[in-house]
Amino acid sequence: MNTSDNFFERVYEVARLIPYGRVTSYGEIAKYLGAARSARMVGWAMNNSHAQTLEVPAHRVVNKQGLLTGKHHFQGTNVMQQLLENEGIIIKNNQIQDLETVLWIPSQELS
Repeated sequence: MNTSDNFFERVYEVARLIPYGRVTSYGEIAKYLGAARSARMVGWAMNNSHAQTLEVPAHRVVNKQGLLTGKHHFQGTNVMQQLLENEGIIIKNNQIQDLETVLWIPSQELS
């Protein structure tokens, strides 16, 4: 197992803790893992999350503005949006509305 595999697994562990009806950002996960400048690497982990044996709710990870930047990695055009809307999250123009009310910050919630 190389270092990135270990980092990816830690990303998946955090992502699995995101509560239903909440989202977090790539940067918040990176910050929680002590790698604040590694938001892009969290994104790479999310891109690979479909290959995991245990489900990873990758649809709950968005960019810091609440944009659904990873939506093209889901099967189907609007799958990410539909999954989030099924959890009660309001989305307009590929962006979560009222992000501050649904944002889950692992460094605050898991401390």
